[in-house]
This record gives sequence, structure tokens and C-alpha cells, in this order.
Amino acid sequence: MTMTPDTTPKILIVDDDFGVRNLVYRFLSRKYQIESAADGKTALSLFEQFNPSLVILDWNLPDVNGYSLCQEMQSRTNVLVMILTSRTDEADKIKILAAGADDFMTKPFSLAEVEVRVEALLRRIRYINPSPTQRIVFKQLVINPEGREVTLNDKPLALTALEFNILHFLASHPGQAWSRPQLIQKIWGCDYIGDGRVVDVHIGQLRKKMEIDASVPEYIKTVRGYGYKFEVADDNTNS
Repeated sequence: MTMTPDTTPKILIVDDDFGVRNLVYRFLSRKYQIESAADGKTALSLFEQFNPSLVILDWNLPDVNGYSLCQEMQSRTNVLVMILTSRTDEADKIKILAAGADDFMTKPFSLAEVEVRVEALLRRIRYINPSPTQRIVFKQLVINPEGREVTLNDKPLALTALEFNILHFLASHPGQAWSRPQLIQKIWGCDYIGDGRVVDVHIGQLRKKMEIDASVPEYIKTVRGYGYKFEVADDNTNS
């Protein structure tokens, strides 16, 4: 995602708490184009019309949960999503990251923290394939970057934007091992200030969708004590 210097970024705020929604709206409207919604239905309608660069999304909404809404929005565009949550349990944090969220903040939070995290997210440049028309084929796995589509055994895989970016990046550098900090820098961007475990969470989600046995992965291998790599056999081809 790139933005020209003369373009004011658009941010959609989704929170059913009027106090939180209004406070963040007024604070960010000094620098950004802002729209807001109190429920998921209104948020999706605004999302289509407004086409935001970033969505600040409450995890608990009256008509839909944040997990579903995050995935629905990211299935439509490569939008950045920051989740607001009052939950502090480890399992809840992992679920938020697994939903495809780029970052999350725990309530209560300061407006200074909102500003720093929003600026960091909007500076991010998502991974862009230098050869967008080149498909990557590995056995029965086909990655089509032009359409951002992945098929396995001729069946489409439903990947989030981040899952696709991780898979495509690793497959574009076959056999090369990448540390977690390197992957964060390459895919999330050097300004990422969130939880470093985000890499492991998304790799785990990818394996669940791609592998027959996620504990014995065929495609994305763990490099013990370091990070991950996309393992390539002799029958790997690009087309």
C-alpha cells in the first residue's frame, strides 16, 4: 500500500462506545480524513464507500465480533486493521493476531499511544512483488500474485492479506532462512511496534490451512532457534 504525499490518509473508527469513538475521532481528525461507525453493518457500508487505509476496530461490537469483521474487510482490500480490546489474556491476544490484525491496543489507552501507532501503521509499505505477473508453483501449490490468489490441489485457499504476503514473500525466496525480526521488517515494515509473536501466529495459521499435518509442515519449515524458510524441492517451478 502506498500513499502520495498530497493524499490525506482515510481512517475508519468502529466502536460502539460513543465516548471512545468520539474521542479518537476528534483527536485523529486533526490530521486525517475520518469516518466512524457504532456497529458492524454500518461499518461495512462505510468501508465500501470510504475505502479507508486503516480501520481502528473494537473487538466487541453489538452485531458482529471483531474477528469476523476484520477478516471480511481484509478479504475486500489490503486494508490495515488495528484492534481495540479490553482483553488481556494471552489466548485473546493470539486470536486477535490470527484474525489478520496488523496491531492492537488494550483499553484503556492514551491518545499519545494512538497517534504513535497510527503513524507507524500508515508509514508501512506492504510487501509488493517486483514481478507481479509471475506465478509460483511448488508441487500442487500455486501462488498467483497478480490476483493475490493461492490454490492447493486445485482448491482455493482462503488467506488473509498478511497470510498471503508471508507465503508469497517466503516462496519468492526459496530455501532462504529468515529470522523473525527480518520477516517483521520485510512484511510488516520497519516501523512495526507490535508484538513480535505475530510472525509465529500467522505462520501457524498458514500451516493449518496448507498442511495435512501442521506439526510436520511440507512447505514452510521452522529453522530452529532462528526463524522460517520455504522449502523447495527439485520440482519447484516459476511460470
